[in-house]
Amino acid sequence: MALLNLYSLSHLIIWFLAGRFTRINWVIFLTISIGWEFLELVLPFEFAEEWIGNKLADVVVNIVGFYLGNRLKERAQ
Repeated sequence: MALLNLYSLSHLIIWFLAGRFTRINWVIFLTISIGWEFLELVLPFEFAEEWIGNKLADVVVNIVGFYLGNRLKERAQ
């Protein structure tokens, strides 16, 4: 299984948009992001069945997306 996949791209886009267009702070972001990855451990769906390295990569991609969205928001102000 690849470390990054199409879901990773969707994570990047979603968190970029959240960072750019919402007032979510880093604590809330990390709670949602990491909380979702833990929730996927118990979900009975195929998309949630991932290798632990992929889950860690998802969190890293989430952080990158949220950071870039926040940076763009700061520059626009």
